[in-house]
Amino acid sequence: MKKTTVLMAIAIATGLLAPAAKAEESNVTKITIATEGAFPPYNLTRADGTLDGYEIELSKYLCDHMKVECTVISQSFDGMIPALNAGKFDAIMAGMSATEKRKEVIDFSISYGSTGQAFATIKGNELESLPLKGELFSLASNEQGARKAVEELKPIIKGKVIGVQTASIAARFIDEYLKGVVQVREYKTTEQHDLDLLAGRVDFVMASMGYLKTTVEKPANSDMIIVGPRFQGGFLGAGSSVGLRKGDTKLKAMFDDAITAAKADGTIKRLSEKWFGFDLTPQ
Repeated sequence: MKKTTVLMAIAIATGLLAPAAKAEESNVTKITIATEGAFPPYNLTRADGTLDGYEIELSKYLCDHMKVECTVISQSFDGMIPALNAGKFDAIMAGMSATEKRKEVIDFSISYGSTGQAFATIKGNELESLPLKGELFSLASNEQGARKAVEELKPIIKGKVIGVQTASIAARFIDEYLKGVVQVREYKTTEQHDLDLLAGRVDFVMASMGYLKTTVEKPANSDMIIVGPRFQGGFLGAGSSVGLRKGDTKLKAMFDDAITAAKADGTIKRLSEKWFGFDLTPQ
């Protein structure tokens, strides 16, 4: 016993126990998560100012699983990454795809949902009959097929005005595949480009399939309709993931573990079917 006590004293004195103490001190107990609050059904703001949606409910599960106290705040989408890196919050859950470009400046958890990007227009518009409706093309596993699909669309959409959210992967898709073919108008939120679509100021919009599916089901948007093909993968990302600061490996491991649990016990399936009407569970 005395020998053990002496060895412990030596270990403490020489700092051999410091790593364990440091790990204990670095335990995460509180997390602030930023969301947009204007991207239903991923996230939305109720009339009373409270946040709701798929990601809000999922964040509660993830935080309970991680055994941490979480606060969810709203933040404009186009300023989220700079604000994260400035330390204004710890994580992003805002329908943000883990694209290669974004990975250059922040890290991501594993995906908690994948819907791809799609187009929408209004009933009666000539784009209502856009070909390849409902077909899915991957920029990762079938880029040739995706490019062929885009080529089929070009003669029909040439000169048309498309609305996209600023800093979104939809905006990058248009820049990569349809630059010079369509006229682009960027908006701070997807809701803003929806309003311009309904008002006839743009011919069509591009956004997350999950977002569009819920949007066209709203009574106020009864004239909106999803058209054409859907694209995913490649620079569009593997799906929505939690955005984290570079090097925040402990928090990434915590989120990865919690998301894995949510996939395994059916939480992601249940919540995505509730909010989107279909299963977003990443495969």
